[in-house]
Amino acid sequence: MTRPYSNDLRERVIAAVVDGQSCRVVAERFNIAISSVVKWSQRYRATGSVSPGKMGGHRRRVLEPHRAFIVEQIEQTSHLTLHRLKDELAARGVSVSHNAIWQFMRREGLSFKKNAVRP
Repeated sequence: MTRPYSNDLRERVIAAVVDGQSCRVVAERFNIAISSVVKWSQRYRATGSVSPGKMGGHRRRVLEPHRAFIVEQIEQTSHLTLHRLKDELAARGVSVSHNAIWQFMRREGLSFKKNAVRP
């Protein structure tokens, strides 16, 4: 991911816009995209700051609040599949892919075997 432009450049761009120059002229003068000038102007009008917003971060895990339900379903149903568990979660209003369920189960150390004889 690329770094945001410096606050110094942002402040100079906003100062030029506040002085009455158009976004197109300012963008050409500072050799940046017009959309950047427009977005920075909007941010300045809304917050009074030209600093960039937070970049990156972690996505929250959708299935964490439903861990107890998932464990209960695994214990109750010996022939449970990921797709069936996905359908049961969908009935509770949780829309996820079977891959998300698989990753959750691996991360939590949960597993279920359809055949107890297998290692």
